[in-house]
Amino acid sequence: MLSSAEIARGSQGAVKFLSLDVNAPFHFDNTIEGCLRSFQVMILVAPIYAFVRVIEYMQVDVAAGVELVVLAEALRYVIEWLLYPVIFWEIARRRGWLDRYPRYIAALNWMNLPQIVLLLVAEAAASMVPPVAAPLLLGLQVFFFYWFMTVTRLGLGVSWPHAAVLMAVNWVPSYLLSILVNRFLEVSFPTG
Repeated sequence: MLSSAEIARGSQGAVKFLSLDVNAPFHFDNTIEGCLRSFQVMILVAPIYAFVRVIEYMQVDVAAGVELVVLAEALRYVIEWLLYPVIFWEIARRRGWLDRYPRYIAALNWMNLPQIVLLLVAEAAASMVPPVAAPLLLGLQVFFFYWFMTVTRLGLGVSWPHAAVLMAVNWVPSYLLSILVNRFLEVSFPTG
């Protein structure tokens, strides 16, 4: 299990990317062991993620039963967490970035912890003040895109356009997975 010192160091490193700190990547171990260890952040984030999903499901109609929703969301969580590292492995292999892969993926994993806390606060605020929900959540998504691109740019040493392409490679499959889960669970969003 991750120690409190590891959690503090990983979270601090993830946040340092926002200030374009060139030393931010060095908060993360550039070994396969360090990369694999960073996947334990999934365990830390899971309860907060579940709470965020509960808030979101309280605002929609769902035809599926609770058990099916829990199963689908658990599978979605694991798939979303692992999908980009698997896709990126092939990209890194072809581009000659495998030497940077462990540190980069570890940084992205750690970035999820402060992001989910921000998302929880935003979702709670949006549910209490519905008129601000759409702009607040859209602004937060743009902020998360920027954060991903800064981690990519500094972690891999690539240009902003390369970072934008990799962000799309990360986001598009996740978005499609969301559509599939919503259709499978027959989620309907209230109008008006």
